[in-house]
Amino acid sequence: MDHDTPPGGYRSRQVPELRLDLRALDHNVQLMAAWCRDQGVELAPHIKTTMTRPIVERQMAAGAWGVTVATVTQAGRALEWGTPRVIIANQVVHRMDLALIRRWLDEMPRLEVYCFVDSLSGVDLARSAMDGTSNPLRVLIDIGADGGRTGVREPAVAGELAKAVQASPGLLLAGVAGYEGVRPNLRDTATLTHVDEHCQKAIAVFRSLTPLFETVQPVFSMGGSAFPDRVVHALPEAAQHPDRLPALSVLRSGCYVTHDHGTYEHVSPLPGLFAALTVRAVVVSTPEPGMAVIGAGKRELPYDAGLPVLISAHDPQGLPRSAATAIASQIYDHHLVLTQARGLSVGDEVDLGISHPCSAFDRWPDITVIDDQGRTHDVWHPQFH
Repeated sequence: MDHDTPPGGYRSRQVPELRLDLRALDHNVQLMAAWCRDQGVELAPHIKTTMTRPIVERQMAAGAWGVTVATVTQAGRALEWGTPRVIIANQVVHRMDLALIRRWLDEMPRLEVYCFVDSLSGVDLARSAMDGTSNPLRVLIDIGADGGRTGVREPAVAGELAKAVQASPGLLLAGVAGYEGVRPNLRDTATLTHVDEHCQKAIAVFRSLTPLFETVQPVFSMGGSAFPDRVVHALPEAAQHPDRLPALSVLRSGCYVTHDHGTYEHVSPLPGLFAALTVRAVVVSTPEPGMAVIGAGKRELPYDAGLPVLISAHDPQGLPRSAATAIASQIYDHHLVLTQARGLSVGDEVDLGISHPCSAFDRWPDITVIDDQGRTHDVWHPQFH
């Protein structure tokens, strides 16, 4: 705890620094958990967003069914943090990765590991690694979208894969997964139509495979933080036949946990989320009228989903620059150029709101955790490797 912060909470660690508002974070964790309970779905948050143990522990304590990761390395971290159920939302085909999963499953008989498959080659590689284990690898058939990422494009292929998994020792056909976030993060009619079509396609495949599933509650899983409401809206289709096995609906949203000042601020369907991340940096130059250059750039700031926005500023003594305004227009390795700048001087510190938290955490070995007064509460360390 930083007890030396002056009134107003302006004392920083070395800048630039990534700052995480603890109250906003805790609020978002509880809000999403409550929303999922109200909707009757489980949540396996995609922790690739943060890969930060205290955050993941909060998500689990709020009732998460498990966690989602993108890589086997991230899965290993999740196991170190005590998570009993992990979805690897990816095709796991590398020999060393599969061997490591096999070791985990053999050593931890209660562990549940899920992964995606979208090819017979992937099934064959997994079967070779898992044959003989008493704790099988749980497999979700990956349903893709045209022009998107992984996943089968044709429903008929899903049936072939399901039968291959079912016939493979060491593998357990556990459900179906899709990713509706492959579309642009917009909520216009055309995008929502595409999202709905993808959800319906995945649900149709799930229903067609129901006789083949090998678990008591097969998983129907979708991911993304932009359209969880569209997934929930489509879910009744998966439960139209009461004579079939009940589906366990699992969302894999991740960015909700910190929200942002950009893409998710504009598209998230969950009212009440707070942006919890900012980057504090210093004005290093004002070389032209109406221009301010900030000492933070591509190495410190996400820029793949939009440039940062100016949230606030204060002078070197911590007094607010309440009239400060500016718009980010250009980003370099370690500099951000603000134009239409007013009320900023060299030496001022600015707080920048970011877009797309997934591209923020992996830039920083340390996160300054602040309380609601802006005072340093703790320092957390993301672990992506």
